[in-house]
Amino acid sequence: MTPLTGQKRLIRLIKEVSAGHYSDDILALTGPEFPPEIQEIAEAVGMMMVKIEAREYHLEQLFEKIKSNTLNTVTAVAGALGARDAYSEGHGERVGIYAERLARRLELTTEEVERIRIAGVLHDIGKIGFSDQVFTNEETRVNEDMLLEIRSHPQWGYDILKNLEFLGPALEYVYGHHERLDGQGYPRGLSGPEIPLGARIIAVADCFDAITTNRPYQDGKTPQQAFAILNEQAGDALDPVLVDAFIDEIESGGMAE
Repeated sequence: MTPLTGQKRLIRLIKEVSAGHYSDDILALTGPEFPPEIQEIAEAVGMMMVKIEAREYHLEQLFEKIKSNTLNTVTAVAGALGARDAYSEGHGERVGIYAERLARRLELTTEEVERIRIAGVLHDIGKIGFSDQVFTNEETRVNEDMLLEIRSHPQWGYDILKNLEFLGPALEYVYGHHERLDGQGYPRGLSGPEIPLGARIIAVADCFDAITTNRPYQDGKTPQQAFAILNEQAGDALDPVLVDAFIDEIESGGMAE
């Protein structure tokens, strides 16, 4: 190989490294068949590449740690709802489990399943803004102010989480879990395919857990009674395909503990 050919190859590889395309090709230019000046530059670039890769790996690890700590904190905040409302204790965790199981049954990607699980756990975090009046109310009737609070919690949840960019689409799932197929949901009145699949999955899981656990206004119902209610809401509020798949999942895998 001529010195000129070696120089051209060196320049090309340096450009690739500077563009972030790292490979071991640069190390091939450190062999004795190349002029000393090319060997020296190639070795220097190779060392620089190794240091950059190590630094990038360290930053990635640091980001993952920050993301994990932040998510744990936010999840703890969501879980703290149980301290204000005994009826909601464990609700987020169970909805996360149900939503994850349904997402797996639908054969969604591993990444999407995890996003849906996280959104299920966090879906009611906006309720942290509820007044004591809402939390202590044990009547079936609610006044207009209380109803406004209740219908605002998806928006409040969105506002709490919106700066956590690593949540990605999971944020929209939290935002949209009370939308209905017929457009009569809240807070945006989305309908049909406008509602993200993740939000529709959480809606089914959320509804089932609410029906089967004790609430101030009702005793928890059996799974079969809950299935009947889900089927009644299918097509208007809930996605009928998801309802069918969810019922199959619970019948085969049982309820979350």
